[in-house]
Amino acid sequence: MGRELIRRGAATRTGLWSAQALLDAPPVVVEVHRAFIAAGAQMITTNSYSCVPSYLGKMGCSDRFAELAALSGSLARQAAGASDREVIVAGGLPPLSESYRPDLAVPDQEARPIYADLAQALEPYVDLYLCETMSCIRESRNAAIAARSAAVTRRLPVYVSWTLDERPPARLRSGESVEDAFDALRDLDPDAFLFNCTHPDAVESGIEILSSLTAKPTGGYPNRFDVPESFTLDGPVAVRDRADFGAKQFVESAQRFIALGGTLVGGCCGVGTEEIAALADWLESSGISRVIPSGRS
Repeated sequence: MGRELIRRGAATRTGLWSAQALLDAPPVVVEVHRAFIAAGAQMITTNSYSCVPSYLGKMGCSDRFAELAALSGSLARQAAGASDREVIVAGGLPPLSESYRPDLAVPDQEARPIYADLAQALEPYVDLYLCETMSCIRESRNAAIAARSAAVTRRLPVYVSWTLDERPPARLRSGESVEDAFDALRDLDPDAFLFNCTHPDAVESGIEILSSLTAKPTGGYPNRFDVPESFTLDGPVAVRDRADFGAKQFVESAQRFIALGGTLVGGCCGVGTEEIAALADWLESSGISRVIPSGRS
């Protein structure tokens, strides 16, 4: 979403990033969702990744995070509703500070009410919650607790997706193990476990570990860049695109995820409609009509 909004001039790589489009160009958000749906996406995620007080505070509108999250849900539902096939809307619950930075994760007592407000704002529009790019156990618990609490009325599924350190062995960016992360959320009973915004080889290793821990849906959606040390959105060092990760490599990574038992596959930062279209074509040619569970009840 972020990359596509930048391509269309509705966002920049710094500042409010993808949330800028919610303020300035909501119709473009719908256009991007519809472009991914046209490419074959069966699930779209709300443009709520930057709808957090820490980002919005740069423009003096930190108090609008729930309002803008609700708008992101409405826009995603609008795009899904215009499709001639079922499209699942995932309500994205992101890190409340910087991505990939467990050392900057917001304290529990501050994080949980923010996540609760975000989850409540998204609830009318989504089919499930996606606690994504979680870099440590504590961050993922805070998001999942809020999602599980908000999901009671319609019993919405709660998916948890961790971001992994690219260096083997597979572990969260905090250094915590996948096994420990899984055990730490056992009482919250997530409906699916994923890995995202990391290299596909790290995702592959993570799925392999999860396959021995659970029979619930697993999968991953990798990004296409390298993350520098101490990355921050407005910092002096930008992420670097990987020249060796185009549509062909993206599809091949999804094939490996599925071979390991993954049933949720897709793309994260830097993966565009062309890669999603290539994956959709391969799935169709392989006779795999749907790899994700049905959505809205």
